[in-house]
Amino acid sequence: MLTPVADGVLVHQSELLRNNTVVVQGESGVLVVDPGLTTGEMGCLAEDLRQLGQPVVAGFATHPDWDHALWHADLGDVPRYGTARCSAYLRELRSEEGWQARVAEGLPPEIADETPLELFGLIVGLPAGAELIPWNGPEVRVIEHPAHAPGHAALLVEDRGVLVAGDMLSDLFVPMLDDTEHPVEDYLTGLRLLEKVADDVEVLVPGHGSVATADQVRVRIGRDREYLHALRDGRAPDDPRLGSSVEPGWEWVNDIHEGQAARMARRNEQNGVEG
Repeated sequence: MLTPVADGVLVHQSELLRNNTVVVQGESGVLVVDPGLTTGEMGCLAEDLRQLGQPVVAGFATHPDWDHALWHADLGDVPRYGTARCSAYLRELRSEEGWQARVAEGLPPEIADETPLELFGLIVGLPAGAELIPWNGPEVRVIEHPAHAPGHAALLVEDRGVLVAGDMLSDLFVPMLDDTEHPVEDYLTGLRLLEKVADDVEVLVPGHGSVATADQVRVRIGRDREYLHALRDGRAPDDPRLGSSVEPGWEWVNDIHEGQAARMARRNEQNGVEG
């Protein structure tokens, strides 16, 4: 189930949404980033790691979306890190009465009965401004930014040249905006922070979609930036992730774009901005 993408870094891709789970090998075990979607997937991941003699010693959630903050008991009772803001968001969500039912309502129906929510969102917040994940393994730099979701972070496994991008730089999804006052500008800020480390990246692992090599990192950054500029300006984006070029079965990505375009048009109208 695990595919090596760099020395000591392995990836598993979920079938339904092509979520990428990243496993980084350390001195005494592995760090698991965004571990998957279903009980079967996460149980299989745990079994594969047992067969490799690699216990899970830590986890990380790149952001608080349901498909990135799940966990399974078979992966172990270990610290599961995230940014302070990610942790606070999930802590507040879990404190609300009926939170599990509300999260379950947003699950894809194909896997709703197979997605375990008991351990969802139990994230230990790193200190504000923390630059590294505290674990016994290669240095993993935390790149927090305001794009896409509260407390979103990319990870750079520095001596392996691997950038774990969370829900950014996908070849399947266009940039998906958070509900903030300046969502496009926030996303552009996130892209600039990722661009600063682009020269250190040999392998890019997005939250969804195909793994990319170094020559594609700036291409994907540029494609996302151009999409955001078109969205902000009220133009139809020329983007291979939209329209007739969309991969069969992924046509619903057009719906994401159309919803965002309508939202930006309303925002521009309220602010008196002409598209």
